[in-house]
Amino acid sequence: MNLGTSLTVAAKELMVVRRKKSIIYSIIVLPLLVSVAFSLYINQAAAAASGIPSDISLGLDSITYFFVVLAAVLPASIAAYSIVGEKVEKSLEPLLATPVTDGEILLGKSIAAFVPPMLAAWAGASIFMADTDFATHDLLSYYYFPNWTSGVMLLLLAPLAAIFSIEMAVIASSRVSDVRAANQIGGLTFIPFMAVFLAEATSLIALSIVNLLIISGVVLVVDLALFFLSAATFRREEILTKWR
Repeated sequence: MNLGTSLTVAAKELMVVRRKKSIIYSIIVLPLLVSVAFSLYINQAAAAASGIPSDISLGLDSITYFFVVLAAVLPASIAAYSIVGEKVEKSLEPLLATPVTDGEILLGKSIAAFVPPMLAAWAGASIFMADTDFATHDLLSYYYFPNWTSGVMLLLLAPLAAIFSIEMAVIASSRVSDVRAANQIGGLTFIPFMAVFLAEATSLIALSIVNLLIISGVVLVVDLALFFLSAATFRREEILTKWR
């Protein structure tokens, strides 16, 4: 597999995505809205805390984890569109007719679906953490962020969650011939990460560093399996001859 070829595919994919304003707006607006909403909540909590630090620090890790869920949501639209959308617009066949391997095509499309949403999720998380530090420093007498827990969430688990979402959406988009169906299937990939969020909110599990590393390890294994599965199920001949 040639990484340079995959990067070329990714660059072409990003040019296509850039023309899809609805996708671009969703990637930019959703993390911004989430960060603003959580920041307003923390500012209100800080104002009502009356100097009790536990009222502020309680739940900050849960809120930070929501950006992991966001990282699993944002790439789905790009990844789901990556094959079906190009098929509909008649721009996929020239790529499939080249000597580029299936693995290089899938890797390139995955890179294109990973970079903009992941940068947007990190930007949203950064806004939230900076505002939280500003709002809570006087009460806590220290800056809550960054910390090891948020680092594992945002720098390890969130990218793995995004990769999981992308690979599931790419597999879906390579097996269906309708953009809406691919989007619907890809949109379900955040559910495992939302389940962890709800489990933590109901005190079934704790978002400790050890638990986060275990979850990250499981997602990593699944991601590797899905990459090989996507390469095995991607049949360019079938796409070229049977999709109409």
